[in-house]
Amino acid sequence: MSLAVVTGSSGLVGSETVKFLAEQGLEVVGIDNNLRRYFFGPDGSTERRTGELQRTLRGFTHHDLDIRDECRISGLFGRLGRATSLVVHAAAQPSHDWAAREPLTDFSVNADGTLVLLDAARRHCPEAVFVLLSTNKVYGDTPNRLPLVEQQLRWELDVAHPFSPHGIDESMSIDCSMHSLFGASKLSADILTQEYGRYFGMRTGTFRCGCVTGPAHAAVEQHGFLAYLVKCALSGRTYTIFGHKGKQVRDNIHARDLVRALWQFFLAPRSAAVYNMGGSRHSNCSILEAIGKIEALCGRRVQTALGEARAGDHVWYISDVRRFRKDYPDWAHAYDLDRILAELTEAARAV
Repeated sequence: MSLAVVTGSSGLVGSETVKFLAEQGLEVVGIDNNLRRYFFGPDGSTERRTGELQRTLRGFTHHDLDIRDECRISGLFGRLGRATSLVVHAAAQPSHDWAAREPLTDFSVNADGTLVLLDAARRHCPEAVFVLLSTNKVYGDTPNRLPLVEQQLRWELDVAHPFSPHGIDESMSIDCSMHSLFGASKLSADILTQEYGRYFGMRTGTFRCGCVTGPAHAAVEQHGFLAYLVKCALSGRTYTIFGHKGKQVRDNIHARDLVRALWQFFLAPRSAAVYNMGGSRHSNCSILEAIGKIEALCGRRVQTALGEARAGDHVWYISDVRRFRKDYPDWAHAYDLDRILAELTEAARAV
Protein backbone atom coordinates (compact mmCIF):
# COMPACT_ATOMS: atom_id res chain seq x y z
CA MET A 1 0.00 0.00 0.00
CA SER A 2 1.25 3.49 -0.86
CA LEU A 3 1.91 5.79 2.08
CA ALA A 4 1.32 9.55 2.39
CA VAL A 5 2.50 12.02 5.03
CA VAL A 6 0.23 15.03 5.69
CA THR A 7 1.35 17.91 7.91
CA GLY A 8 -1.25 20.11 9.53
CA SER A 9 -3.39 16.98 9.26
CA SER A 10 -6.10 18.24 11.60
CA GLY A 11 -6.56 21.60 9.90
CA LEU A 12 -8.95 22.45 7.08
CA VAL A 13 -6.86 21.39 4.08
CA GLY A 14 -4.92 18.77 6.00
CA SER A 15 -7.97 16.92 7.28
CA GLU A 16 -9.69 17.00 3.90
CA THR A 17 -6.47 15.64 2.38
CA VAL A 18 -6.27 12.86 4.96
CA LYS A 19 -9.85 11.79 4.27
CA PHE A 20 -9.45 11.93 0.51
CA LEU A 21 -6.20 9.95 0.47
CA ALA A 22 -7.67 7.33 2.79
CA GLU A 23 -10.60 6.98 0.38
CA GLN A 24 -8.09 6.31 -2.41
CA GLY A 25 -6.63 3.44 -0.39
CA LEU A 26 -3.46 5.10 0.87
CA GLU A 27 -2.06 4.63 4.34
CA VAL A 28 -1.88 8.13 5.83
CA VAL A 29 0.48 9.46 8.50
CA GLY A 30 -0.69 12.76 9.97
CA ILE A 31 1.53 15.31 11.72
CA ASP A 32 -0.23 17.97 13.82
CA ASN A 33 0.57 19.35 17.29
CA ASN A 34 -2.46 21.70 17.50
CA LEU A 35 -0.26 24.80 17.41
CA ARG A 36 -3.34 26.48 16.00
CA ARG A 37 -4.73 26.61 19.54
CA TYR A 38 -1.65 28.59 20.58
CA PHE A 39 -2.15 30.94 17.64
CA PHE A 40 -5.89 31.55 18.00
CA GLY A 41 -7.11 30.20 21.32
CA PRO A 42 -9.81 27.56 21.97
CA ASP A 43 -11.88 28.54 18.90
CA GLY A 44 -8.92 27.68 16.68
CA SER A 45 -8.19 24.30 18.28
CA THR A 46 -8.07 21.26 16.00
CA GLU A 47 -8.26 18.71 18.82
CA ARG A 48 -11.81 17.62 17.97
CA ARG A 49 -10.85 17.08 14.35
CA THR A 50 -7.89 14.93 15.35
CA GLY A 51 -10.13 12.66 17.39
CA GLU A 52 -12.65 12.40 14.59
CA LEU A 53 -10.00 11.31 12.07
CA GLN A 54 -8.60 8.73 14.48
CA ARG A 55 -12.04 7.27 15.17
CA THR A 56 -13.35 7.12 11.63
CA LEU A 57 -10.41 6.35 9.32
CA ARG A 58 -8.68 3.04 8.91
CA GLY A 59 -5.03 3.24 7.98
CA PHE A 60 -4.57 6.67 9.57
CA THR A 61 -1.90 7.30 12.21
CA HIS A 62 -1.60 10.60 14.06
CA HIS A 63 1.73 11.98 15.32
CA ASP A 64 1.82 14.91 17.75
CA LEU A 65 5.02 16.42 16.35
CA ASP A 66 6.33 19.93 15.78
CA ILE A 67 7.51 20.28 12.17
CA ARG A 68 10.42 22.40 13.42
CA ASP A 69 11.83 19.47 15.43
CA GLU A 70 14.48 18.27 13.00
CA CYS A 71 15.48 15.24 15.05
CA ARG A 72 11.98 13.83 15.51
CA ILE A 73 10.82 14.65 11.97
CA SER A 74 13.92 13.02 10.49
CA GLY A 75 13.38 10.02 12.75
CA LEU A 76 9.79 9.60 11.58
CA PHE A 77 10.70 9.96 7.91
CA GLY A 78 13.58 7.52 8.42
CA ARG A 79 11.23 4.90 9.86
CA LEU A 80 8.74 5.37 7.02
CA GLY A 81 11.50 5.36 4.41
CA ARG A 82 10.87 4.93 0.73
CA ALA A 83 7.37 3.61 1.32
CA THR A 84 6.39 7.29 1.42
CA SER A 85 5.12 8.28 -2.02
CA LEU A 86 3.52 11.63 -1.16
CA VAL A 87 4.13 14.46 1.30
CA VAL A 88 1.45 17.16 1.56
CA HIS A 89 2.70 20.07 3.65
CA ALA A 90 -0.32 21.99 4.89
CA ALA A 91 0.96 23.03 8.33
CA ALA A 92 1.51 26.77 8.76
CA GLN A 93 1.04 29.89 10.81
CA PRO A 94 -1.62 31.45 8.56
CA SER A 95 -2.35 34.95 9.88
CA HIS A 96 -1.04 38.41 8.87
CA ASP A 97 -1.80 39.93 12.24
CA TRP A 98 -0.44 37.08 14.35
CA ALA A 99 2.84 37.06 12.41
CA ALA A 100 3.44 40.69 13.33
CA ARG A 101 3.05 39.83 17.03
CA GLU A 102 5.60 36.99 16.97
CA PRO A 103 7.75 37.27 13.82
CA LEU A 104 10.33 34.74 15.00
CA THR A 105 7.69 32.10 15.70
CA ASP A 106 5.96 32.78 12.39
CA PHE A 107 9.18 32.42 10.40
CA SER A 108 10.28 29.33 12.30
CA VAL A 109 7.00 27.55 11.56
CA ASN A 110 6.51 28.63 7.95
CA ALA A 111 10.10 28.75 6.67
CA ASP A 112 12.23 26.62 9.00
CA GLY A 113 9.55 23.96 9.33
CA THR A 114 9.29 23.66 5.56
CA LEU A 115 13.06 23.29 5.24
CA VAL A 116 13.09 20.54 7.88
CA LEU A 117 10.41 18.62 5.98
CA LEU A 118 11.99 19.10 2.56
CA ASP A 119 15.34 17.84 3.75
CA ALA A 120 13.82 14.89 5.57
CA ALA A 121 12.04 13.93 2.34
CA ARG A 122 15.23 14.41 0.31
CA ARG A 123 17.21 12.10 2.57
CA HIS A 124 14.64 9.41 3.27
CA CYS A 125 12.11 9.36 0.39
CA PRO A 126 13.62 11.36 -2.51
CA GLU A 127 11.21 9.86 -5.05
CA ALA A 128 8.16 11.02 -3.14
CA VAL A 129 5.99 13.84 -4.50
CA PHE A 130 6.22 16.89 -2.23
CA VAL A 131 3.33 19.38 -2.29
CA LEU A 132 3.45 22.74 -0.49
CA LEU A 133 0.32 24.71 0.30
CA SER A 134 1.60 28.23 -0.35
CA THR A 135 -0.36 31.49 -0.56
CA ASN A 136 -1.14 34.34 -2.93
CA LYS A 137 0.47 36.61 -0.30
CA VAL A 138 3.84 35.72 -1.84
CA TYR A 139 3.01 38.45 -4.39
CA GLY A 140 2.87 41.03 -1.60
CA ASP A 141 0.72 44.08 -2.27
CA THR A 142 1.63 44.19 -5.97
CA PRO A 143 -2.01 43.33 -6.88
CA ASN A 144 -3.02 46.67 -5.32
CA ARG A 145 -1.19 48.48 -8.13
CA LEU A 146 -3.61 47.06 -10.68
CA PRO A 147 -6.12 49.54 -12.21
CA LEU A 148 -9.07 48.91 -9.91
CA VAL A 149 -12.52 50.38 -10.42
CA GLU A 150 -14.87 51.01 -7.49
CA GLN A 151 -18.34 49.56 -7.95
CA GLN A 152 -21.35 49.59 -5.66
CA LEU A 153 -20.45 46.43 -3.76
CA ARG A 154 -16.92 45.58 -4.84
CA TRP A 155 -13.65 46.68 -6.31
CA GLU A 156 -13.16 45.27 -9.79
CA LEU A 157 -10.29 45.19 -12.24
CA ASP A 158 -10.50 47.42 -15.30
CA VAL A 159 -11.81 45.25 -18.13
CA ALA A 160 -9.01 46.46 -20.40
CA HIS A 161 -6.36 44.81 -18.22
CA PRO A 162 -5.06 41.37 -19.35
CA PHE A 163 -5.79 39.86 -15.92
CA SER A 164 -9.44 40.89 -16.00
CA PRO A 165 -11.04 37.87 -17.73
CA HIS A 166 -9.33 35.14 -15.71
CA GLY A 167 -7.50 36.67 -12.73
CA ILE A 168 -3.87 36.99 -11.68
CA ASP A 169 -1.44 34.50 -13.21
CA GLU A 170 2.00 33.28 -12.12
CA SER A 171 3.82 36.00 -14.08
CA MET A 172 3.14 38.59 -11.34
CA SER A 173 6.37 39.76 -9.70
CA ILE A 174 7.18 38.81 -6.11
CA ASP A 175 9.67 41.71 -5.80
CA CYS A 176 9.51 45.29 -4.49
CA SER A 177 6.27 45.00 -2.53
CA MET A 178 5.00 44.78 1.05
CA HIS A 179 4.33 41.11 1.73
CA SER A 180 3.43 41.25 5.42
CA LEU A 181 5.68 39.16 7.66
CA PHE A 182 3.39 36.18 7.05
CA GLY A 183 3.78 36.63 3.29
CA ALA A 184 7.56 36.83 3.66
CA SER A 185 7.81 33.61 5.68
CA LYS A 186 5.55 31.78 3.24
CA LEU A 187 7.54 33.13 0.30
CA SER A 188 10.67 31.61 1.86
CA ALA A 189 8.90 28.24 2.04
CA ASP A 190 7.65 28.69 -1.53
CA ILE A 191 11.14 29.32 -2.95
CA LEU A 192 12.72 26.55 -0.88
CA THR A 193 10.22 24.05 -2.28
CA GLN A 194 10.97 25.16 -5.82
CA GLU A 195 14.71 24.98 -5.15
CA TYR A 196 14.58 21.43 -3.83
CA GLY A 197 12.79 20.56 -7.04
CA ARG A 198 15.35 22.23 -9.30
CA TYR A 199 18.57 21.60 -7.37
CA PHE A 200 17.91 18.09 -6.11
CA GLY A 201 15.52 16.95 -8.85
CA MET A 202 12.68 16.29 -6.42
CA ARG A 203 9.12 16.27 -7.68
CA THR A 204 7.73 19.34 -5.96
CA GLY A 205 4.53 21.30 -6.50
CA THR A 206 3.81 24.70 -4.97
CA PHE A 207 0.17 25.79 -4.88
CA ARG A 208 -0.32 29.53 -4.27
CA CYS A 209 -3.80 29.49 -2.82
CA GLY A 210 -6.42 32.19 -2.45
CA CYS A 211 -9.02 31.79 0.31
CA VAL A 212 -9.58 28.11 1.07
CA THR A 213 -12.77 27.25 2.90
CA GLY A 214 -15.06 24.42 3.96
CA PRO A 215 -17.05 23.15 6.93
CA ALA A 216 -13.95 21.62 8.55
CA HIS A 217 -12.51 25.10 9.14
CA ALA A 218 -11.93 26.08 12.78
CA ALA A 219 -12.47 29.67 11.68
CA VAL A 220 -11.39 32.68 13.72
CA GLU A 221 -11.32 36.40 13.04
CA GLN A 222 -7.73 36.30 11.80
CA HIS A 223 -8.16 33.28 9.54
CA GLY A 224 -11.14 31.76 7.73
CA PHE A 225 -13.03 34.62 6.09
CA LEU A 226 -16.25 32.95 4.94
CA ALA A 227 -16.62 30.39 7.71
CA TYR A 228 -16.01 33.04 10.37
CA LEU A 229 -18.53 35.37 8.73
CA VAL A 230 -21.16 32.61 8.85
CA LYS A 231 -20.29 31.98 12.51
CA CYS A 232 -20.80 35.67 13.28
CA ALA A 233 -24.13 35.75 11.47
CA LEU A 234 -25.55 32.81 13.40
CA SER A 235 -24.14 33.78 16.80
CA GLY A 236 -24.85 37.51 16.65
CA ARG A 237 -21.15 38.25 17.05
CA THR A 238 -19.93 41.49 15.42
CA TYR A 239 -17.87 41.00 12.28
CA THR A 240 -15.05 43.53 11.81
CA ILE A 241 -14.40 44.74 8.26
CA PHE A 242 -10.75 45.70 7.91
CA GLY A 243 -10.68 48.67 5.53
CA HIS A 244 -11.48 49.14 1.83
CA LYS A 245 -15.19 49.79 2.58
CA GLY A 246 -15.87 46.06 2.66
CA LYS A 247 -15.51 46.00 -1.11
CA GLN A 248 -12.26 43.99 -1.13
CA VAL A 249 -12.57 40.91 -3.32
CA ARG A 250 -11.31 37.36 -2.71
CA ASP A 251 -11.73 34.18 -4.67
CA ASN A 252 -12.81 31.23 -2.56
CA ILE A 253 -12.04 27.58 -3.24
CA HIS A 254 -13.58 24.69 -1.36
CA ALA A 255 -10.97 22.52 0.35
CA ARG A 256 -12.26 19.43 -1.47
CA ASP A 257 -11.68 21.08 -4.85
CA LEU A 258 -8.16 21.97 -3.76
CA VAL A 259 -7.45 18.43 -2.56
CA ARG A 260 -8.65 16.99 -5.86
CA ALA A 261 -6.14 19.29 -7.59
CA LEU A 262 -3.34 18.02 -5.34
CA TRP A 263 -4.33 14.46 -6.23
CA GLN A 264 -4.08 15.21 -9.94
CA PHE A 265 -0.57 16.56 -9.38
CA PHE A 266 0.37 13.42 -7.45
CA LEU A 267 -0.78 11.21 -10.31
CA ALA A 268 1.36 13.10 -12.86
CA PRO A 269 3.96 15.10 -10.91
CA ARG A 270 6.41 17.67 -12.21
CA SER A 271 9.54 19.17 -10.73
CA ALA A 272 9.53 22.69 -9.22
CA ALA A 273 6.00 23.36 -10.51
CA VAL A 274 4.18 26.51 -9.35
CA TYR A 275 0.44 27.08 -9.69
CA ASN A 276 -1.95 29.81 -8.64
CA MET A 277 -4.95 28.02 -7.17
CA GLY A 278 -8.25 29.47 -5.99
CA GLY A 279 -11.88 29.95 -6.82
CA SER A 280 -10.95 32.06 -9.86
CA ARG A 281 -13.78 33.78 -11.73
CA HIS A 282 -15.86 30.69 -10.90
CA SER A 283 -16.15 31.54 -7.18
CA ASN A 284 -15.33 34.98 -5.78
CA CYS A 285 -16.96 37.78 -3.81
CA SER A 286 -16.41 40.96 -1.87
CA ILE A 287 -17.09 41.10 1.86
CA LEU A 288 -20.26 43.13 1.23
CA GLU A 289 -21.46 40.59 -1.34
CA ALA A 290 -20.73 37.72 1.05
CA ILE A 291 -22.63 39.47 3.84
CA GLY A 292 -25.68 39.89 1.60
CA LYS A 293 -25.69 36.23 0.63
CA ILE A 294 -25.16 35.02 4.20
CA GLU A 295 -27.92 37.26 5.56
CA ALA A 296 -30.31 35.73 3.03
CA LEU A 297 -29.25 32.19 3.99
CA CYS A 298 -29.37 32.78 7.75
CA GLY A 299 -32.43 35.01 7.81
CA ARG A 300 -30.78 37.57 10.06
CA ARG A 301 -28.60 40.68 9.83
CA VAL A 302 -24.85 40.52 10.22
CA GLN A 303 -23.59 43.03 12.77
CA THR A 304 -20.48 44.78 11.46
CA ALA A 305 -17.83 47.21 12.66
CA LEU A 306 -15.15 49.02 10.67
CA GLY A 307 -11.44 48.57 11.35
CA GLU A 308 -8.23 49.83 9.79
CA ALA A 309 -6.96 48.13 6.64
CA ARG A 310 -4.20 45.61 7.34
CA ALA A 311 -0.73 46.41 6.00
CA GLY A 312 0.00 44.58 2.75
CA ASP A 313 -3.53 43.18 2.45
CA HIS A 314 -5.04 42.74 -1.00
CA VAL A 315 -7.86 44.96 -2.27
CA TRP A 316 -8.66 42.62 -5.15
CA TYR A 317 -7.35 39.12 -5.76
CA ILE A 318 -8.73 36.49 -8.11
CA SER A 319 -6.56 33.52 -9.10
CA ASP A 320 -5.99 32.56 -12.71
CA VAL A 321 -5.98 28.74 -12.60
CA ARG A 322 -5.47 28.19 -16.32
CA ARG A 323 -1.86 27.00 -15.98
CA PHE A 324 -2.99 24.17 -13.72
CA ARG A 325 -5.98 23.32 -15.90
CA LYS A 326 -3.72 23.21 -18.96
CA ASP A 327 -1.43 20.70 -17.25
CA TYR A 328 -4.31 18.78 -15.62
CA PRO A 329 -7.38 19.10 -17.86
CA ASP A 330 -9.36 16.49 -15.91
CA TRP A 331 -9.68 18.90 -12.98
CA ALA A 332 -12.41 21.54 -12.61
CA HIS A 333 -14.20 23.31 -9.75
CA ALA A 334 -17.12 21.37 -8.29
CA TYR A 335 -18.15 24.11 -5.83
CA ASP A 336 -19.31 27.62 -6.66
CA LEU A 337 -19.81 30.36 -4.08
CA ASP A 338 -23.51 29.62 -3.43
CA ARG A 339 -22.83 25.93 -2.82
CA ILE A 340 -19.93 26.79 -0.50
CA LEU A 341 -22.01 29.22 1.56
CA ALA A 342 -24.95 26.82 1.82
CA GLU A 343 -22.65 24.08 3.12
CA LEU A 344 -20.93 26.41 5.59
CA THR A 345 -24.28 27.58 6.94
CA GLU A 346 -25.63 24.06 7.31
CA ALA A 347 -22.47 22.92 9.11
CA ALA A 348 -22.45 25.91 11.47
CA ARG A 349 -26.09 25.34 12.42
CA ALA A 350 -25.34 21.72 13.24
CA VAL A 351 -22.67 22.56 15.81
